[in-house]
This record gives sequence, structure tokens and C-alpha cells, in this order.
Amino acid sequence: MNLLVGYATAHGSTRETAERLGARLGETGLKAEVRSMSDVEDADAYEAFVLGSAVHGQAWLAPAKDFLRRNGELLGVRPVWIFSVGMPGALRGPWKRMADEEKSAITQDLPGSIPYQGHRLLSGVITRDQLPFTGRVAFRLMGCRYGDFRDWPAVDAWAAEIARELSCG
Repeated sequence: MNLLVGYATAHGSTRETAERLGARLGETGLKAEVRSMSDVEDADAYEAFVLGSAVHGQAWLAPAKDFLRRNGELLGVRPVWIFSVGMPGALRGPWKRMADEEKSAITQDLPGSIPYQGHRLLSGVITRDQLPFTGRVAFRLMGCRYGDFRDWPAVDAWAAEIARELSCG
């Protein structure tokens, strides 16, 4: 099966997560192509999709939303899984409980009504230089911490789950 693992990234963390998903899906025998969604010219060439974007302001990046708008009809009839890469792993205390609310806000902001098979909110990498001064101040006041919060075993497990669903379908 020809599968697109498409991504939109701001600093590279989402691309690396997509590459990991693509590698794990490829190990199961699927033909997984990992590409930036802005570089995909013929979405019809794929039989299934795993699409992800970095999250800024509880929303996917514009190139990812544009891909959904351009290909909404096709995505409505093929299997689609989505992932969002944000900072739930950087949150602490009461802010950590807001991750579920963020997941809902992200999906509500997506264009169209694509019947995706599942959505994962994954943690990425957050460094001091990625935030403007006011963002750094707010980040520290919230008790957040910088670092690489990617959970590779969870990403691998999700890839295995997607592969199982595709082989049963």
C-alpha cells in the first residue's frame, strides 16, 4: 500500500517525528513516503495518509491546513490518521491538564470534515530560541521547561497500530 506521511514543520521536530513514523511503517511492509505537505503534487497517488503539523497557538500551520483544503474530497474517502506536535511534555502542574483541551481545539480548527481514523497530540522539542521574548517570559511563568520531549516508544507503537489497521482493512 502506498502511504503518505505528510508533515508541516516550523523547527524540524515534526519532520523528524514524521520520518520516524515513515520508517516504522516501512518496516511493516508498507510503502511509506515522508514528504512536506507543501511539496506533494499528486495526493491521489497515495492510498492512505498519516498527516501531521507543528502546533502554534493551538492550530496547525498554514501549509498543513492548505493541504487539507486542497485535498479534502480525496481525504474523505481514504484512510487518514493525523498527529499534532506541540508542547504537552513541557507543561507542568495545572497546565499539563490542558493538553486534552488543546487536542480538541486543534481538531476543531482543522478545515473541512475529514473522517480521520485517529489523532495523536505528541510532544516535540522546545528550545529557548524558538520563542520571542514575551513567549519566553510566559513559558517560564507557567513553569514550563525546555527540552526534547518526544516519546519515541509511543510514536513506534502508534505506527504499529496504524499498520495493523491498514492490514485488516
